[in-house]
Amino acid sequence: MRLILAIQFLTRLPTPQIRAFSPALLTAAAIWFPLVGLLIGGLLWLTGSLASAVDPWLAALFVTSLWIAVTGGLHLDGLADLADALGAAHRDPERLLAVMKDPHLGSFGVLALLQQVLAKLILCRLLLTSPWLPALILIPAWARWGVLYWSHRLPPLAPGMAEAFRWHLRPLHYWVWLLPLAALSAWLAPALLLAPALVWLWARYLLRRVGGVSGDCLGAGIERVESGLLLAAVVWPLLQQRIPF
Repeated sequence: MRLILAIQFLTRLPTPQIRAFSPALLTAAAIWFPLVGLLIGGLLWLTGSLASAVDPWLAALFVTSLWIAVTGGLHLDGLADLADALGAAHRDPERLLAVMKDPHLGSFGVLALLQQVLAKLILCRLLLTSPWLPALILIPAWARWGVLYWSHRLPPLAPGMAEAFRWHLRPLHYWVWLLPLAALSAWLAPALLLAPALVWLWARYLLRRVGGVSGDCLGAGIERVESGLLLAAVVWPLLQQRIPF
């Protein structure tokens, strides 16, 4: 049941209906977020593998569009809200929270969305002709592993999903996922071993800039870690060609 709720929360994929739903069940389902990431990544890898036989740019468009569609733009919305808040708050904590809760999209949010979608499109195009295409399977999983880390390690900015996740998560939950994800990364795409460092860096950034974490910060972190890992998976093989390790 918790896995189904995790899929329902993070994706728009069809799932069986949960009749005995409660908010506590949803927050407890967070421990399955990395597995949902693997499911998303598997769909992206399959789409990219099939479509790249036709044209790499067309395949990149399909992968990027599927990435947005399967998540319903949930994390992009968090990225846009955080960008607007950081751009308009001027280090005023109350204004930052007010702007994040505002449903309207501002210029900072628009720019963040454009930059993120273009980055994913271009990086997916480069990855589709790289030997590390299987990295697509693991990148969404690592980003959602970050949610476990950020929710537990950072203070919540206000009542909401981040605070609810914090009550149900323990260090064991993200350590349990760290080992298999690291092993798969070492096998399929060693550049993804940078993921824990990127997750930690986002935590430090949030502490410095906003003082904690919220649901929008979690969504923004997923997007930033995904694009960062895409960049690592593209650049690492190029460096190996020029600098023998």
